[in-house]
Amino acid sequence: MLRTTLRNLLAHKARLAMTVLAVCLGVAFVSGTLVFADSTAAAHRAAASKTFAGIDVTVAEKAPQPGTDSGPRAGVLDDALVAQLARVPGVAAVRPSADGSATLNAADGSPLRAGRAWSNLACAYVPGKGGEDSRYPLAEGRAPARSGEIAVDGGTAAAGGLRLGDTVTLATDGPVMTARLVGIVTTDDTRVTAGGTLVLFDKATAQKLFATPGHYTGIDLTATPGTTAYELADRVTAVLPADRAEATTGQAQAAQQAILVDTLTRGYEKVPMVFAGVSLFIGSFLIVNTFTMLVKRRTRETALLRAIGASRRQVSRSVLLEALVVGLAASVAGFLLGLGIAAVLPHVLGGDSALPGGPLVIGPRSVVAALGVGVGVTVLAAWLPSRVAARTSPMEALRTAEQPPPARRFRLRGAVGLGLVALGAGWLISLGGAKDASEENLRAAMAGCGLFAAGLIVLAPVIAAPVIRLTGRLTGRFGVTGHLARENALRDPRRTAATAATLLISTGLVTGLAVIGHSTGQALDRQAAAGLGADYVVSTRSTMAGIDPAAVRRLAETSGVRAAHPITDSTLFTGTGVRQISGIDPATVRDTMKLDFVSGSADDLAPGRIAVSATLARESGVTTGGLLNVQMGRAGKPTSYQVVGVYKDNPVAHDALGSRGEVAADSFLPDSVQRVLLRTDGPATAALENRLHTAVGNNPLLTVQDREQLVREAAGTMGDLLDVMYGMLGIGVVISALGIVNTLAMSVAERTREVGALRALGLDRAGVRRMIRLEALTVAGFGTLLGLAGGLFGAWAVGSLANGAIDQYTLAPPWGTLLLVCLLSLAVGVLAAAVPARRAAALSPLEAAAHT
Repeated sequence: MLRTTLRNLLAHKARLAMTVLAVCLGVAFVSGTLVFADSTAAAHRAAASKTFAGIDVTVAEKAPQPGTDSGPRAGVLDDALVAQLARVPGVAAVRPSADGSATLNAADGSPLRAGRAWSNLACAYVPGKGGEDSRYPLAEGRAPARSGEIAVDGGTAAAGGLRLGDTVTLATDGPVMTARLVGIVTTDDTRVTAGGTLVLFDKATAQKLFATPGHYTGIDLTATPGTTAYELADRVTAVLPADRAEATTGQAQAAQQAILVDTLTRGYEKVPMVFAGVSLFIGSFLIVNTFTMLVKRRTRETALLRAIGASRRQVSRSVLLEALVVGLAASVAGFLLGLGIAAVLPHVLGGDSALPGGPLVIGPRSVVAALGVGVGVTVLAAWLPSRVAARTSPMEALRTAEQPPPARRFRLRGAVGLGLVALGAGWLISLGGAKDASEENLRAAMAGCGLFAAGLIVLAPVIAAPVIRLTGRLTGRFGVTGHLARENALRDPRRTAATAATLLISTGLVTGLAVIGHSTGQALDRQAAAGLGADYVVSTRSTMAGIDPAAVRRLAETSGVRAAHPITDSTLFTGTGVRQISGIDPATVRDTMKLDFVSGSADDLAPGRIAVSATLARESGVTTGGLLNVQMGRAGKPTSYQVVGVYKDNPVAHDALGSRGEVAADSFLPDSVQRVLLRTDGPATAALENRLHTAVGNNPLLTVQDREQLVREAAGTMGDLLDVMYGMLGIGVVISALGIVNTLAMSVAERTREVGALRALGLDRAGVRRMIRLEALTVAGFGTLLGLAGGLFGAWAVGSLANGAIDQYTLAPPWGTLLLVCLLSLAVGVLAAAVPARRAAALSPLEAAAHT
């Protein structure tokens, strides 16, 4: 039986190739998505992580204790301390640093990678004994030596189109400045190589910008051979002023950083992991369908083996062995193909701005998943067909007609499918009273959608016949070929449903996401438009940066500007997370923000008094007149604030409102301004926008947006997320198309004699091609129709979560997009039939009649 199994595999090379292709695609989809998820998460971790290679101990200033006087203090990290640390026994090298962040403009004047503030690094160039900084070796030009000179890394220069001698516009935390590019360096800092930028200043300029003149932000020490980092840290601590500075080992810093980075980047692999689950389902379904068809097609062959003495166990083991061989071969090929998919996905989904760069990360779960899908799913997929094959009677070898499945099995399938659909639908409808889109509610919604989709798939063979008969009226207009296509689709409803299932899943997901995304985008548009009274908003991209006071004055004095209202943004640390608070002037807020208070008002804002959004009030359990215990900005400890009002969620007002003086005093950049809301004398114009850019000195840290741009930005995050999801689901559509190709090819192969008979009866080659294409169109139409219905229902049911989170959310299907989805799904079916149709049309009637 072993020799028979192996010979059987090699004797049907085309059939073997189609089976391996089906498994290979499933493996590629799953492993590629997992490698992409691991690589993306690793790239984000690298982009947010400082490299501690070669650093045994770091000395930094100690933060003042909470409740103590946190006013200005003289720095302690100076050249005298550097010299003192160099004399500590066990110190091999000392390197002081003055680090911060800087954002610069590209050669065309546009901000360069401004959305990646987490890795827009700025450092001091600190020459060593040889006159060069070993941390940043020069590649071209020279090091910055005085104020007004900078160096950048090669990646930053290439991305910005910058050349030696160019005048570069940049900003650190506020005012804009210009500098001449005198050098280009290399670096292995992962924050830069993952897509960030690097700007180097001379030591005195960096100290002035990021510390205080003559002082540093940190001092890195390297231990001599034989001295451990802990021993060195103890020796260094002994010479430091205990209340002013502290020493930390590089290993401890790396551990602390790993915890922080893991928290910050945990969400980056959630979306890919969701689609890894979807891809596992699609790939597994494709494999199960292919193997079921394969075993069914070999019914007579299996019966002959039984007739010549093969036992049931031998037949079953033969099928499972074949599945094992196919699974192993396809796992290797699929994993390699998956690596290609993972390498291409970042360019397809995000370009150069959305995702950080980095190498492919091949983790153990990707390999296990490849083997699990390729071998495990294939063997499991073959297990049930192997049992069916083992029960094959030798008399089956004498039958030429295909036996229909028992009616009892269809009734059982229908009952199970209806039960799952009802359970999933009921679960989703029960979420109608949800007040927010919490993680718990989202998980419940995903579980309900999964049950509903599983029910549709189980029910699909039962409803395939009535649906295809109904839609068959359209294909019937093509005459005999249309009638034959419809009957071929009806011949085996299980195969038709299984073939359409992958398209059902892809279409359903795309439909649901499109409806939810479009509805949410429109709701955010309305919310942003309703909450903003200003005509322009000039803002920083972070609470860690501010707008130069001189720039605020220039904005107010710009021709065409009627009023300028500065706002300070900071953070609120609550028991439920980190929120944003806006510091405003209660006397002028009505001129720039359209606030809809549920209770209270902004008139009572004062030190110790804040107003909160409806969402924050609900999550914190507070009402007007109550107390909210939070920590504002850089304040050392939580404080109880009286809530003087609750307003409907407003993206312009953020999560809370406070008096500007109090918020500015505790902000991360004290007494700074993060936004300026402008009222103008007329409508927004390009000339006015240019004047506003000029007023802020074309500062790369600042954005100038009119009302329309702000409204588009409000829905931009949702649009970006949907683009990523559409891109990944596009792969699912491709897999669906290849699944239809595979199924039709095997269907044509098993109907070779039938096609030959049709050719002998006068059906020409064009008619055969048309018949196969119409059959594919019928199958694709069935899957598209079910997917569209399921996606619309899921979007309607899950929409209650968005309705609880966004007041103005209403279901708004994008009919144009849905029509395009339907047309593309049908086109997938037609295109997938091209190769099988050509093969069927090429069959000779005599050769087909002789086929066994």
